[in-house]
Amino acid sequence: MSRNTISDQELVALYTRGDENALEELVKRYRSKIYTTILLQVKDSSIAEDIFQDAFIKVINTLRAGKYNEEGKFLPWVIRIAQNLVIDHFRKEKRTPVITTSDGFDIFKVLHFTDGNVEDKILHDQACSDLRKLILKLPGEQREVLIMRHYADLSFKEIADITDVSINTALGRMRYALNNLRKMLKLKELSLKQ
Repeated sequence: MSRNTISDQELVALYTRGDENALEELVKRYRSKIYTTILLQVKDSSIAEDIFQDAFIKVINTLRAGKYNEEGKFLPWVIRIAQNLVIDHFRKEKRTPVITTSDGFDIFKVLHFTDGNVEDKILHDQACSDLRKLILKLPGEQREVLIMRHYADLSFKEIADITDVSINTALGRMRYALNNLRKMLKLKELSLKQ
């Protein structure tokens, strides 16, 4: 059986029995989602890398101590750990967290798109840049849910658990985020036509 067909729960069990490669597979499986979620909040790649590593140190310590009991919900569990470390980081910095991209990092580079011609790539890059700017204008709570849903691919239940709100609140924030993005896109179209 190939490693990438094994469930997260089975990989965790293999790791706790001493198979170091099982943890490596879990890291490989979720690295970009977890790292991107952190980076969008801290806006600094070196801080994001530190928090990512700290999160996995906590994961390793918890697994080795036999205290993991998330029952197949590995990714939301790790993101919750990372989220708590991000909050701790901002408490130490005495700043309020703002979810945004850092200069020089393109969130869309972690997504896979088909290669087109140069003109298509330029248009795509411009559209991504425009969309990123609009996302940054959303209120923080709406931006957070949008990023977790679309870039970390978390369910609304997982988002609700991580942000400590009800599923209905998470759904409402997403609905408002999408409505606000639509309004901003319409305004942008109108300003371009004038």
